[in-house]
Amino acid sequence: MSGEIVEYGLTDPWEGFVAEPAAGRAGAGVLVLSGSSGRIERERCRLFARAGVTAVSVRWFGGPGQPPGICEVPLETLVAATGLLRERGAERLSILGISKSAEAALLVSSLSGCADAVIALAPTSVVWANVGPGHDGRQHPYRSSWTWQGQPLPFVPYDESWAPAEPAGAPVSVLGSYERSLAAFADRLPAAAIPAEKTEAELVLVAGGGDRMWPSLRFTHELAERRAAAGRTTTVITRADAGHRTVFPGEVAPPPSALFDHGGTPEADAALGAAAWPQVLAAVRGG
Repeated sequence: MSGEIVEYGLTDPWEGFVAEPAAGRAGAGVLVLSGSSGRIERERCRLFARAGVTAVSVRWFGGPGQPPGICEVPLETLVAATGLLRERGAERLSILGISKSAEAALLVSSLSGCADAVIALAPTSVVWANVGPGHDGRQHPYRSSWTWQGQPLPFVPYDESWAPAEPAGAPVSVLGSYERSLAAFADRLPAAAIPAEKTEAELVLVAGGGDRMWPSLRFTHELAERRAAAGRTTTVITRADAGHRTVFPGEVAPPPSALFDHGGTPEADAALGAAAWPQVLAAVRGG
């Protein structure tokens, strides 16, 4: 399905963007979240709207009244954001997140049950320490990325003995940092595990084996295995040579980062997105 769309911005209290089919309100809606960039995902919202799905993207950190970094972000923020879809007539609600927002989407669904489906691109299977400062402007000491009902969630901190291997000025792969932290703080993994086996939402996990940001393929298998042990099914789409950034059909591949090595290639990332897109739409639409 492809068609004309209407779009508009959101202000007060939300900073965000809405795209929906011009033909009328859709029965399915998706909350589209950015990763640690914090941007509003306008193009991805338009992609869903052209497929007949109402899509909303909001700023969930770095805005007025929000932590400046991903530090003790209340997950209730995202629960409230799904209400924007209900207000626009959506009856089936989904959340799509990538990387840090995939972490959030999995947690929100597991803790609140507010979503009918979760699409997690390059996910993690555990809660991590903050990325950036909290309300106090400080990045240290490490704190949880998230809170729920006013309490910080157990998390895995970062092993500060890690140092990048790349020469100064070259894009850095932080994969080694996460792998070392998982080993150094193995005793904290059980408490920090994302309880994806608890959610009744339909779950689609998408990961590339060439991810150079964190071991999302490993995390994907861990999430799926926990759900299988609980008797729940999971849709898993992977590609060995794809990286951290999935590119769906109709999207323009992001330019290479000057700061980070995301892994993969434009061709592999697009191939992963092409394989995942039908499964993503099926989950968002509900069949």
